[in-house]
Amino acid sequence: MYAWIWRKLPFGLVGKLVGSMLLTAATVALLWFVVFPWAEPLLPFYDSQITDDSGVPGGDNGGQLTVPSGSPTQEEIPYDTETNNAPPSTPNR
Repeated sequence: MYAWIWRKLPFGLVGKLVGSMLLTAATVALLWFVVFPWAEPLLPFYDSQITDDSGVPGGDNGGQLTVPSGSPTQEEIPYDTETNNAPPSTPNR
């Protein structure tokens, strides 16, 4: 198929290169603007099965947002980031 397209493109090597780039760009544009938007509703990307009784704590609040009480606390790091910079040790040979 590609050899047939290459033989049918006119104007020598330069014309064939430009023509093949134009055909590639037209194919990509057709897919991007026509085929993919048409196929998107048919694909199951957002097909989730979440219900109200999913067992998540605080999930049964009637659709209202839950505001956290107090200010958020800074997460504790289990090591010291200031003094844990020991130089690498060299093995004894």
